[in-house]
Parts: sequence; structure tokens; C-alpha cells
Amino acid sequence: MKRIVSISLGSSARDYRVTTSILGQTIELERLGVDGNTARAAELIRAFDGRVDAIGLGGLTPVFRVGRARYPHHEAIQIAAEARRTPVVDGGVVKATLERWAIAQAVRKIPSLLRYRRVLMTSGIERYQLAAAISQYEPELRFADPLIHSGLPFLPVPRSLEQLELYAATTLPVTALLPYRILHPVARGQEGHDRRATGLFEWAQVIAGDFAFIRRFAPADLTGKTIITDDPSPAEIEELRKRGVITLVTMTPPISTERPFLAADTIEAIMVALQETDGQPGEADALDFIAAAGWTPTVQDLNPRPLPKFAFVIHPLRTNLIANDPRFSWTRFLPERVVERIAAHMPPLYLSRIRGIRSIATGQEAEGILLSLGTTPREMMRRPPSFTYRRLIRAARMSERMGAQLMGLGAFTSVVGDAGITVAQKADIGITSGNSLTVAATLEAAKQAVYLMKGGRPDKVRAVVIGATGSIGAVCARLLAQAVRDVVLIAPRPERLLLLKQQIEQETPGARVIAATHPDAYVGDADLIITTTSALTGKVINVDKLKPGAVICDVARPPDVKEADAARRPDVLIVESGEIVLPGEPDFGFDIDMPPGTAYACLSETALLAMDGKFEDYTLGRTIEIDRVKEMYRLWQKHGLKLAGLRSFGVYVTDEMIAEKRRLAEELRRERGLPHEIGSA
Repeated sequence: MKRIVSISLGSSARDYRVTTSILGQTIELERLGVDGNTARAAELIRAFDGRVDAIGLGGLTPVFRVGRARYPHHEAIQIAAEARRTPVVDGGVVKATLERWAIAQAVRKIPSLLRYRRVLMTSGIERYQLAAAISQYEPELRFADPLIHSGLPFLPVPRSLEQLELYAATTLPVTALLPYRILHPVARGQEGHDRRATGLFEWAQVIAGDFAFIRRFAPADLTGKTIITDDPSPAEIEELRKRGVITLVTMTPPISTERPFLAADTIEAIMVALQETDGQPGEADALDFIAAAGWTPTVQDLNPRPLPKFAFVIHPLRTNLIANDPRFSWTRFLPERVVERIAAHMPPLYLSRIRGIRSIATGQEAEGILLSLGTTPREMMRRPPSFTYRRLIRAARMSERMGAQLMGLGAFTSVVGDAGITVAQKADIGITSGNSLTVAATLEAAKQAVYLMKGGRPDKVRAVVIGATGSIGAVCARLLAQAVRDVVLIAPRPERLLLLKQQIEQETPGARVIAATHPDAYVGDADLIITTTSALTGKVINVDKLKPGAVICDVARPPDVKEADAARRPDVLIVESGEIVLPGEPDFGFDIDMPPGTAYACLSETALLAMDGKFEDYTLGRTIEIDRVKEMYRLWQKHGLKLAGLRSFGVYVTDEMIAEKRRLAEELRRERGLPHEIGSA
């Protein structure tokens, strides 16, 4: 049997003695707190030297490791040197290996654990490696070191690893000369709550660091907080639950029933004892041990986690839709132009809660908030972008107050100005335009529509993308070139067309790419037309010039092709951009002009990101990343979203409709002397 003792500078009230088994070997663990008495710590080390297999120093750090710098504390070094025969460790290697591993594994279990969260490190100096691991997930960091160690409120609080390193470089050379019982904030035998850092704890969403510090400085009310720490006892975990902590992450699996979690020095002493080394293990030894023991963090939900919450912003596409809201039904009696101009100045309005969206992968429900601006597309387009930005930033702040962690931009709000970048810079929650899933769904809908009209997978397809240099159009064109290798790009600005044409030819060698500023010369040969413009006239395509049996996938809102124009070409299939059936039993609480459970892809992307815990800026700006479109495909499958049945002007496309359109297309081909197409009726 191996025997290990942890001598802690902390309270003797937390002492324990347990026996456990690790890697098939029996280990007796004992913790002895000295209530801040460093002389007593030295005495205990001398007493146990040669009688145990390893000694851990809890709260006594001979050398602080901050970044690449090392700061020795002479008193702690002298205390550790009291042992002549038994190896003495302080947990530094465990902090650099096991704790970094624990953070990575915890984030895999809860993707939203740290991303863009407000994280308070109780002491970054003692837990620098933990802070470095957390910082990879772009949190808003604060380090309580100046308040906890000195108690001086006027000292600036470090807000980054660089500032922490500067703080360490300016303070540790001095404090290393002080007695350790003065330096260490829990080494004075004091019990009870210290209020010095209450403001920082209240600010934080996540609190990380030594449990001794959390126990000493955290306020009584921890409602909604997540805690990442080392060694709370079962009774202390129950207390955290009562204080409102939602999630507790500890660095190891339970080691024993009586004392499931251990401090870093004790863990490191276990490694030394079992590996029978003479001193602190190397990083390679520690990593081998962690792998062999199969150690992973323990993630406990102490209280129900709030549902992932998102917000989505819509706006009326036409002035007469404003009167559909009971609050504004009286506007139907006023001139439309007057209503439109006044409504544009309205603040964001809360419409409803979105409930019932549930991932098939995790069973997690995502809750949404539906907001609306009063601005119509015409008003957005005639005003400077800043007019809409101000209202969207206000909507983001309103969403955050209501608990949302992510906001999606619907319809024209996603294309105004810089397509969400300015809003994201000013908002404290994630922003997405939803355009990555819009592209994925559009291409899937287009593929299905072409297969239906061609009677199967065609050998050759020519695609025309109108609005090709826009954010959605450009990535659609790039992906279509990879799929069909024959693409015509249509947009009004030739300099942008040329750049896109060159990009596609570099990405997809051998693809035929034509660029033009007007579609009329090319729509007659197009099997598929994707239109993504922001035009308000609806006269983007001359339907009379379309190829018999062509497919139009209309992404634009308001649509580029009007129903009256489409009626002149009953042989052509015009479908709306891919709409999504969300998993679960979605209830939008408001009429979004969609069949039950169905939403536009931009709303669906926002809900999908919430289900996956990605509360971050996602699809922004005029350039959509192809990798993000592909990620949307993957997440779509993972969480159980489905492409809705194809719709044409609000009506689902049926087999009978397809058969009739194919018949009419073949008749028109005969009339025009065009060749019969394989698979056509």
C-alpha cells in the first residue's frame, strides 16, 4: 500500500483520511491543514519524511510559474527542503497537464462552457496554466489576484494573460521576500467570508481557480454561476447547489466515495508514489499517467441549466403587414406611405417566445425570442445603414436582457450595410445573418427541384446565379461550380464579377465560368437559376426568355419573381429558397407566414447554433466561408433539421404539379424546335 500525505497551508477543518485504489494499487491519502502556520508545515514534513511515499504541498508554492517566467519563494523552498528522503511536490506539473486536459474535455461536453463568457480567475498566478487553457475559448477574463492577495481596491485588475504576466513580474519579486503566511490569502487560519472581491464574483458567469479561494471569497448568492475548481468535498458541493451554482467542473473523476476530488498537489503525489520517482514528474510522465488512469473531468449539473436561448429579428416585408399585429390594427385606416415612414422609427418590439425546438442528438431544447423592427425593405434601402444599425444594436441589448446569448438577423436586416459586422462589434451577444444555412438549404432545394424537373440526376446542368457577387450569391456560385462545372455569374459591377470569376477558376480548375452584368442573354440556356438580389422591383428576370422546364430558386426577400409573372410560364418551376422543418414541436408564438414547425433558413441557423451551444458571431459580412456552409450541413444532420417540402408561392409542390410542368415544358420544346431532354415527359 502506498501512503501519501498532503500538508496544506489552509484550514485544518478540511482534513481527511481515506483509502482508495488507483491503477490496481491501494493508496492511503491524508490531508493535514496547518491553519497558516508555516513552522507547523515544516515540522510535519520532517515528521513524515521517510515514512510516506510522497508529500504534497497544498497552498505552498516553492516556484510560481507564470508564462515563461519562474518566481521562486525562498521560504516555501526552505520548507519543501525539510524532506530529505521523501519526494515533495506542489502540483505544478498537474496544473500544466491534467487541468489543461480537463478544460478541453469539459468544453467537448458543454461547447458553450467558456466561449465569450465572463470568466473570473480567483488567482491566475497560482493557476496560470488553467487560465491559459481557458483563454483559448475567447472569454472576457478578469483576474482577482490584486484584490485577493493585497486587498487593495485601487490596484487595476488584470484582464488578459499579458496583463497578468506584467502584474506577476512587478509584484512577485517583492512578495517572494514576505513570509508565506502573509502572502497567501487563506493561510492565516481565517474562516468565514471575505467581501473584498464580491463585485468581481457577481460580474462573472464562470468562476475558476482553487476551491480554497472560492470558498473564502465567493458571495453567498451564486445563482446561475459555473464553477471550475479542484477539490470540493461532498458537503461543500451540496452547499454550492444550495447557493444556486448551475454547473460544477472538477478536474478529475471521483477518486473515492468519502473524498471524491483532490487538490493538484495530492494528485501529483499519487503520480510520484505510483511511478516511484524521486521528485516532481516530467510532463511526459504525467501525460502517460493521465492516459493510463483514464482521468477526465467531472461535470455536474447542480441545478437545472437554463435553456439555450436565442433571439431573432424580423421586419414587415410590406406596409400592410404592420396592421396584422393587433397592437397596430388601426394603421389600416391611414395612408400606407405615412404608416411606413412612422413605423421605421419604432424601437424593436417583442413579438413572442419560440418554444419546443429540441435537438434529436442531445435532447436539448432551445428557446427563442422573436423581435421585430418596424422598418420595411424600402425604408431600409432609402436610409443610411446607421439607421438600421442603431435599431439592431438596441435589439441585441434587449435580447441580452431577456437572456439570449445569440441573435439572428432576418430578411433585409442581414444585408444592410456591412451585413451584421457593425452590429456584432457593438453587441455583447453573438450575431449571425443565418446566411450559411441559407446557402446550404438553397443548394439542397435547388438540387431536389432540378432532379424532379429532369426526372432524375441530369448529366449536364447550366446554372445562372443572379446577384452573384452578394454574400449568398458568391458562395452559391463557388459551390455550384464544384458541382455542375458550368456557371454564369450575373451582377451589376463588372470589377466584382471579375474577381469572383478568377476565384472560382482557381478553386475549381476546368469549370466553365461566364460573367455578365445582365441575365437576358443567358437565362434561355439555364437549367437552374438562383436569384439572390436585394432588388425591390421584382423585374430581375424576364420569364418569357426562360428555357422550357427551367428551375428558379428564389432566395430574395421580397421575392425577385412575382406570382403574376410566373403565371405566364407554367412550365417553369419556381421554388422558394430552402425552408427548414425544425426538430421537436416548434411553436413560434407568432404567425411567421410559414407552415407549422417550418422556418426560413436564417432563423433555423440561429436556432441550430443555440442547440449546438455556439453562442458566437457566426455568419457575418459579405463573404460567407465555405467551411461554415459545410459545417451547417453537418449540424443540420446532427440535430435533426430537415428540408421542408419544396414550396412555390406558398404552396407545396406535388408530384402532380411536377408532372404537369414537365408535360408543358416538353410541348414548348416541340413548338420551339428544341431537342427532347432525357428524363422529360
